Parts: sequence; structure tokens; C-alpha cells
Amino acid sequence: MAVSNEAAVGHAKKIPFGGYHSNTIPPHDPLITETDSGTPLGEYMRRFWHPVCMSMELTDTPRFVELMGEELVACRDKSGNVGVWHAHCCHRGASLEYGMIQDKGIMCSYHGWKFDLDGRCYEVPAALGEEKDGEAFAASVWQGAYKAFEKHGLVFVYMGPPEEEPPFPDWEGGLVAPGDEIVAFSNFQHCNWLQVQDNPADQYHHIPLHTTAVVPGHEQTTTFAEAGATPFKVRPDLQFFNIQEGRGIAWTSSRRISDDKIFIRVNSQVLPNLSFHSYLFETGEKRKIFSRVHMLRWTTPVTNTTSKMIGWRIVGPTIDPRGLGLKLKHLIGYETIDFLNGQVAMRRPERIKYLEEDPNGLPPIPGDHRTRKDYKDAQYAPGDYEVQITQRPIAVHALENPMKCDGGVYMFRKLLRDAVNGDNPKTSAAAWREWFQENNARNTFCQGNILEIPGAPTQAEEVEKRRAIAKDVIAATRESDNLSGDERVKFIEQKYAEIEKKYS
Repeated sequence: MAVSNEAAVGHAKKIPFGGYHSNTIPPHDPLITETDSGTPLGEYMRRFWHPVCMSMELTDTPRFVELMGEELVACRDKSGNVGVWHAHCCHRGASLEYGMIQDKGIMCSYHGWKFDLDGRCYEVPAALGEEKDGEAFAASVWQGAYKAFEKHGLVFVYMGPPEEEPPFPDWEGGLVAPGDEIVAFSNFQHCNWLQVQDNPADQYHHIPLHTTAVVPGHEQTTTFAEAGATPFKVRPDLQFFNIQEGRGIAWTSSRRISDDKIFIRVNSQVLPNLSFHSYLFETGEKRKIFSRVHMLRWTTPVTNTTSKMIGWRIVGPTIDPRGLGLKLKHLIGYETIDFLNGQVAMRRPERIKYLEEDPNGLPPIPGDHRTRKDYKDAQYAPGDYEVQITQRPIAVHALENPMKCDGGVYMFRKLLRDAVNGDNPKTSAAAWREWFQENNARNTFCQGNILEIPGAPTQAEEVEKRRAIAKDVIAATRESDNLSGDERVKFIEQKYAEIEKKYS
């Protein structure tokens, strides 16, 4: 007699030991996860600038890289200019990663064809007496190439149609206070890009992942308590906001940290794959108004099942009065980050050994999380890396059981879906290009605030109060969006002083 599992996806029986009735795995959602050339999301994302690697990865030999499923080779030529080409030579397919760096561009080692940064073939070696034929042939072929440049230790590339190239955004005209500095980093993830991008909007994962998810005696600096950021131990009240006409989201994490102080943290994400993070080492001891960006990060798709968290950490006395960023600056870079352990496959003790051997070295990235040396340590004290990559190579959204705290994740996915489908005209690639052409120094909503506001008499009143305060913070930030620089800061300071007075 034939038997079958009749449980349909989404209608599994919820009974004790009922795993049999929920063992069917539906497909992932390709529309907002797959970025290969020709896919809807891939075509959308190719209309933006993306970081492809760190500047330190470009040495005296070409660097093989991947982005959105395309195999590429990058190098800095002997004139100091950066080039990014299709990896396989247009002659007969040999990889340019074994090419020779030239004064101008790169030479394929197989037959000596030379390519300029824009892909133009400027030399094809020919037999004696046939030089003119070689010149004519060279003029007829092009190697696939993409425009690239370096900024603050990262290499950015534009992979879309040349005629649709947008300006590179200079958020707020620069996010670094005098005396602070930008430090680049790149952290590889063995999973699809979207589940990595989901993570910042899920601020509730701080409890327990970065608070209690550690076996006593096996602490490995994966928790905020170990970093002295005690306010993050308090469970946040989360609210989510659509900002800048659907171009991104902001969320408030509100925490009562003392009888007379409330911590209102605002992080944000911008389509298609950028996130802004406020101060990560907050102690909550002193009043603080409109502390700005501590980290900005792109989640770049490498392939459909691998990605990178790549971006900039800002360190220095203004953004980080505790000085932890400067103290741990050596831990910001290739396959390492300073704020919490467990962000990449290689745990910190092993990574430090590589740093001690060669501070500019590029250590091998573990290929499988279960066979790496640090597997047991990661089980004792998991970090973001472990929970992100184990949602399957591409997370299956149909199997999720979302809670209220997942609102930001679902809000951003909807904005992304609307953008890819063309349902929001403000987020088309052309509209983005025009938006940045009008003003290339757009504002962020990212901020950290310690407001001097007393608690409410009852828990119910306290919940209502902190939610109202957070909404007022977002309202003031929206109102300031047409201002810039010191004018915006002064406006915010005045508004937040009014908020403190209103709720005291």
C-alpha cells in the first residue's frame, strides 16, 4: 500500500513529536534573494554602487573576487588605478587572476593580450611583420569591465548599464567628526545576502544571543555585557518606521536604563543593501543627544548562497568616548571586526594569530562551519555568524513564524519587493539616480540618545510613555530631513530638549 506525507506546507499539524508533519521544505523566495545577471533583483541591484573588496586585498598580484554571481578579477595597476574585469579573458577564457599587472591595466598571461581599465584591448602580440594586423584586431575586441574606485579602504564597483550610472552617495557630506576616523572591514558569510541584511532590523536578537546565549565558563566576548555595554541587556521596546518615501526603514529600540534616563537608539536601512548603526558600546551613564553613525555596512551578494558584510567602522573620541574602537582598531579589517566575537567563521583567538604573523595578511576563510577548528567554541558561545548562516544557504521565509519584534525584517523585505516589482516609483533605479543627483549628501536617521526623562508610575504607563517618546524622536528626525550639518544638529538638540521637558 502506498503511503505519503499529506501535510501541505503552511498546514502542518502542530502536535507533540509531530516533526513528520512539517518535514516538507518549500522553495526559497527567488525574487528578493537571487542576484544573478538577468534576475529581477540582480538587475535592480546592478544599478547601484557596491563594495567588492577591501583595498588591502589588491596587492602585487590580481585578486579573484565574486559579486552577484559574476566571477571578476580586480587589481591596482602600476599607475595606481583600480580595475575590475570579467575574470575570463575574452580570447579563450584563461583567468586574469593569473595575469600580469601593467602600467595601464592588466595582461592575460596566456597570449599577452593587454586590457585597459575600461576593457579596451590595447595590445595583441602579433608575428613580425603583422603588427598592423595585431593593432587592428585589438581595436575590435573588448574585455568585460566595470567602473571602479577606492574610498576609505574599500573598492567600489558599478556593474549596471554605463548610461544609467548613479552618483556615489556621500551620506550627509561625510559622517566623521573631526578627530574621528574611518576603518574598513570585510566579513564573509556562508549564506544568502538577505538573511544577513535581515539581522540588524531584528534588534530583539540582542536578547538572548548577545546576553544569555553562552555556556558559563566559555565566554568569548560575544555578549554586550563583556563589552561593558550594559544597557543592551535590557529588553528593548521596538517600533518600525517607513522613511524617506519608502527608500528605507528606521527602528527605535527604547530601553529604560535608570529611574531618570531612557535610551532611545535609532538604526536604519536603505535600499537595496545598506545599513547604518549607532553607537555599539553605550553605557548609558550620561545624557547624550543625536550621537551619530558608528558603523555603516553593505551586505553584498557574492553568490546566491554566500555574501559579505563589508563597510566602515568609525572610531575616535567623538563617536566613542570610551575609546574602545581605537583600542581594538587592530581587530577591524579583513575577516575580523572589533565589537563582538562571532561575526565571521574564524573565531578571534585564531584570527589574532594570523594578525600577529602578518597584520596585512589575508587568512583563508573556513569552508564549512561544522568542520572548522572553532566549531565547539561557537557552540558554547554562538554569534551573529552562526545564527545567520544556519538559516539554510538561502532562508525559507514560508517556514517562519514571525513575532511583533520581526516587524522591521518584514517591512524591509516589503520595500525591497516593491522596489524590484516597480510598485514604488520613488525606489526605481532611475528615481534613486535622480534623488542623489539633486542632493548627493542625503541624511540618515541613525542616532543614539540618552534622554533625561523619569519613569512612569506603572509598567503599562511606562510602555506607553517610551513608545510615545520614540515616536516623537522619529517625528523630529523627519522634520529635520531638509536640514543639514550644524543647522540640523541644533534643530534636533532643541527638539529633544522639548521632548525631555514634555515627558518629565
